[in-house]
Amino acid sequence: MEAAGDHEVPSGPLAVRWLAYELPAVRAGALAAPRVALENAGTAEWTPTGPRRVCLAYHWLDELGNPIVWDGLWTALPHEVPPGGRVEAELTLRGPIPPGRYRLAIDLVAEDRYWFSEVGNVPLERQVPVAPRIERRALAVRGADAGALEDLDEPVVAEEDAEAIAYLAPGCVPAADWSRLVLDAHSEGYAAVGGSIAAAGGLLHRAPRSLAPWSPGSGRNPGFAHPLLCPSVVLEVEPEWAAAVEGLPALRPPAAEPWLYDGRIEIRARPRSGRPRG
Repeated sequence: MEAAGDHEVPSGPLAVRWLAYELPAVRAGALAAPRVALENAGTAEWTPTGPRRVCLAYHWLDELGNPIVWDGLWTALPHEVPPGGRVEAELTLRGPIPPGRYRLAIDLVAEDRYWFSEVGNVPLERQVPVAPRIERRALAVRGADAGALEDLDEPVVAEEDAEAIAYLAPGCVPAADWSRLVLDAHSEGYAAVGGSIAAAGGLLHRAPRSLAPWSPGSGRNPGFAHPLLCPSVVLEVEPEWAAAVEGLPALRPPAAEPWLYDGRIEIRARPRSGRPRG
């Protein structure tokens, strides 16, 4: 671990002295596990449980110190820390979206009271380069018809070479910019990405009403209330599937990972014949 260096430490019940830290590589939207060593320099014991627990947490700031992500994930201390006691702990941290240069501010928080930085303490701040979530722009596809992927802006790859996998179905033809937009979103930090479905109609078939929520024409919708159809998912996330919609694979948006619905990411889907339409 690297020494934290000298810094001002206030007097009073809640005071922290940062001793050392270890920062791993951070990817946008992904979890990382930095380590810190710190000392209870105050007069009050730090307890890891109960209504007055003390936790490690963090903020992501821009280079001017403005908050980009305030109040990140909390990590309980591994044990009680009396005044003068020291502790080493591993934080659970999620990288900010999008990638870029940020300041990471690690702080302590006393639940239902305040951040230690609000009572005179100095947070542990360091410049952190945040890399794209996927190391390579490499997308594989399952379930597509032969020839459906020939005109993509960015060609797909074999699964053994992929960073993410998209799940299509027979009759699905992605727009030319589909692979590029999906890879852009994964690089930005999103673990799961879904877009709109342009259902083909015509003399014999009309577009099913059940696909109306996924109609093209919208942009990003962070409050999208439906499954992601024909989604793409990064390899480290296990998909949780919902019931298929008109034969199209449907992903429940992951509760613990950043995800994205963007109506500009478009797939044309041919309705199946011989089925009742609602």
